[in-house]
Amino acid sequence: MPVAFWSALLTSLAAAIVTTLGIWTIRRFADWGQRHSAYFMCFAAGVLISASFLHMIPKAFALNPHGPAMLLVGFFGMHLFNRFITAFVCDRDPQRKDYALGILPMLGIGFHSFIDGCIYSITFTSSVLTGLLATVGMVLHEFPEGIVTYLLLVKSGFAERRASWLAFMAAAASTPMGMLVSWPMVSTIDQPTLGLLLALSAGALVYVGATHLLPRAEQERRRYSLVALGGGILVAAIIVLSKA
Repeated sequence: MPVAFWSALLTSLAAAIVTTLGIWTIRRFADWGQRHSAYFMCFAAGVLISASFLHMIPKAFALNPHGPAMLLVGFFGMHLFNRFITAFVCDRDPQRKDYALGILPMLGIGFHSFIDGCIYSITFTSSVLTGLLATVGMVLHEFPEGIVTYLLLVKSGFAERRASWLAFMAAAASTPMGMLVSWPMVSTIDQPTLGLLLALSAGALVYVGATHLLPRAEQERRRYSLVALGGGILVAAIIVLSKA
């Protein structure tokens, strides 16, 4: 196997480990996490929305002129899936009325993490140095991503053990999976295709942040919620600058 393959695999595994550490940390301090879940939702919304608008959407539009259409598909696709979950899961089982709060972010983050794995393949194929530079920015958001995914699943009604496994599969395991799946096809994943995938992912993440996380956090009206939101925006800006 070429050096580029092992470099991409090891860095994607490192990203998964960092995400897993986030999940383990928040489960270890579960009571504290539950008490401050509104702050985590605001922080997550700041990261997801800002990273989408500051980096993913401009990048997608630059790579593919059809990016705006795919952005719309990602946004309304998540809306339709939300309606499906609400109608066929939540409404039929009152005990699962909040499941959509955890499932939708999990799917959005999982798809985003899978795309991250594809990006590892593409950047390391270009050169090992390019891949390492991309890694610096991408790994920054893995730790809070694991925390947020787990917390939202628990808050929506999933048991802690099940939430841990779902968060691990969606936010952690999906990154090396995306790298391994995309590696054999990396020569056929051209930039226009990557642009469409990024736009789709961005649309899903904007929907999750703007229509699920922020409204739910506003319902709890915590004193420092705006500070948490600003922190998420700041972290997203740091991630974008580190990738520049």
